[in-house]
Amino acid sequence: MMSRKYFGTDGIRGRANGLITPELALKVGQAAGRAFQRGEHRHRVVIGKDTRLSGYMIEYALVAGFTSVGMDVLLLGPMPTPAVAMLTKSMRADLGVMISASHNQFEDNGIKLFSPEGFKLSDEVERQIEQLIEAPIERHLARSGSLGRARRIDGVHDRYIEFAKRTLPRELSLDGLRVVIDCANGAAYKVVPEALWELGADVVSIGVEPDGFNINKECGSTSPEALCRKVREMRADIGIALDGDADRVILVDERGHVVDGDQVLAVIATSWKEDGRLAKPGIVATVMSNLGLERCLKGQGIDVLRTPVGDRYVLEKMLTDGYNLGGEQSGHIILSDYTTTGDGFVAALQVLAVVQKHRRPVSEVCHVFDPLPQILKNVRYRDGKPLDHSEVRSAISDGERRLNGHGRLLIRSSGTEPVIRVMGEGEDRVLVEEVVDSIVSVLGQIAA
Repeated sequence: MMSRKYFGTDGIRGRANGLITPELALKVGQAAGRAFQRGEHRHRVVIGKDTRLSGYMIEYALVAGFTSVGMDVLLLGPMPTPAVAMLTKSMRADLGVMISASHNQFEDNGIKLFSPEGFKLSDEVERQIEQLIEAPIERHLARSGSLGRARRIDGVHDRYIEFAKRTLPRELSLDGLRVVIDCANGAAYKVVPEALWELGADVVSIGVEPDGFNINKECGSTSPEALCRKVREMRADIGIALDGDADRVILVDERGHVVDGDQVLAVIATSWKEDGRLAKPGIVATVMSNLGLERCLKGQGIDVLRTPVGDRYVLEKMLTDGYNLGGEQSGHIILSDYTTTGDGFVAALQVLAVVQKHRRPVSEVCHVFDPLPQILKNVRYRDGKPLDHSEVRSAISDGERRLNGHGRLLIRSSGTEPVIRVMGEGEDRVLVEEVVDSIVSVLGQIAA
């Protein structure tokens, strides 16, 4: 199998004007445009973006690439990733593109591609696009009369707002709820506060003043401290933190305590089981999800199937095995009845529906289980494969023996940087910490 040069676990991502240059964006537009031209009709691509300064540069380079191979381009402007996926399908586009580096800081950017059905591309299609990026383009350029056109389109915000609202029962209102929404100065800064207001909530918005540089900066789902403070200050019922492209969500209860993706999964799974809405008696999570989630749901007759880290693997398992709820501890929640990718806002609405139905505080609704102590430590290394070392394997075996079935260890290489992640989980926090530290210590000696 050929390894991929540009695509990672979530599209192409890197430093703007480092890996992500106008030249690369131009080539991606040409290559993806060629890969998705099928038949004689006028082909079209929709392009959305978040609020990074480099979004302009990448957007126009992509437009040049797509139009040069004869594709028409519809520019959406700043829109959440799940909105781009939804619009790709609903507007019968041949391809969808989101320009974003998700929860990264503004210096980074990325290009995510969606199929005509709104799904992220398979490894195979990404490899095909990589081959086309490297291949000469001259003879594949469109003739002068067949070049594509580009235009900005209006009304897309309203389409996403209506779509999100339709995921709730028609009669449900958020009347009486005070909601603080943190849009991370990112892609959702216009649509989500407006949608919450239309649903009847008393809305307090933060992270809605993007300037090109402040996306995810001390705000959003990766830095919920500002949201916690605001919820307490405003005496709000709930806080919702999205990331820069709004495909993940973290909640905050009325006391200002953070609610992670595992608890969100538990709330939705429990509610859907009661209402007979789970397609199968199970959900899909990753190896990082807390053992407490698994035990709690098992007690209700709901299985937890685990995949490697990455929402694409969660979705793949859901589609293959017929599950309609899955997600990650980090807040990527996939509700396949409604969406083809993680949608932070739609997931938050499902939790708000449960809050309104039971008329109980968020701290009660969103405390479905007590998480087991989970310790995660990172060890940076220079080169080689530290996990293949006999001393490391021996330390891991020793750790598993000490946990003796009352916890678990997960040791893996990061997919994006030269780091080994060591995660331990169990009932006895002191024991788990000792086990993790002993493995980290051995890794540290070898990596030094």
